Amino acid sequence: MDQSGATEARESRPNWTNHSLVSRLGRNSHAAPDGPGQVKIRTENLSFYYGKVQALTDVTLDILEHRVTALIGPSGCGKSTFLRCLNRMNDIIENTHAEGKILMDGADVNSPDTDVVELRRKVGMVFQKPNPFPKSIFENVAYGLRINGIAKSELADVVECSLRQAALWDEVRDKLKTPGTSLSGGQQQRLCIARALAVQPEVLLMDEPSSALDPIATAKIEDLIQQLKEHYTIVIVTHNMQQAARVSDYTGFFYLGELIEEGPTEQLFTTPGKKQTEDYITGRFG
Repeated sequence: MDQSGATEARESRPNWTNHSLVSRLGRNSHAAPDGPGQVKIRTENLSFYYGKVQALTDVTLDILEHRVTALIGPSGCGKSTFLRCLNRMNDIIENTHAEGKILMDGADVNSPDTDVVELRRKVGMVFQKPNPFPKSIFENVAYGLRINGIAKSELADVVECSLRQAALWDEVRDKLKTPGTSLSGGQQQRLCIARALAVQPEVLLMDEPSSALDPIATAKIEDLIQQLKEHYTIVIVTHNMQQAARVSDYTGFFYLGELIEEGPTEQLFTTPGKKQTEDYITGRFG
């Protein structure tokens, strides 16, 4: 790589000096802004196809900054497909394509000029089943940091801050060298959240993050989501209506690949505008 290319590569990396996680945990940490919030991601007439099978149809949705948006609906209705569209995780599936627009801070996510690696750093993802690497707890969190070229002198501090943000530090501080797979299911999920947070994302996608967890671990994840929205935009897929009501500010109801209705969670759950939404929420189908 020539000198100009090396300089450009360095400039594209996160700035790890005075790491933002450290400042977010300090005295100057700020709460999420009041009011409706600004649009962080906007989809416009988004459709998605697996081969000839259409999984999403003309989905238009605003995802607001520093808010939790829940996606609800029956299995197979397109929620997870929509989620994976936001950071182009569907790109790894052969014979798929998207139509319409996905705009993040006004930039077209699906543009050929989009740096997909940088997009996935900005838009992190936590999957349904915890998937810690077969490495130590420390190395699970440090993995992405090393790839992004963080200085060794800063590594320990950033790992600690990430584990603190994921509400896991006090439970693992004395066993950072033990395998991440040795943790309980709930701890493993929070470790995966810490791993995602370490590389300074702006958006966190969560695909049924507590579906495999017991009620106590689920409560910890839900409490964590409420804390994290002060600093991140969060989109969560859930089949648990009570969870959606507890953790989200806005909710979108998907059915057969279409966004049937969306709006403030309290409004959608108490006075839905569509009968399909009411029927699903009240358990009449789905």
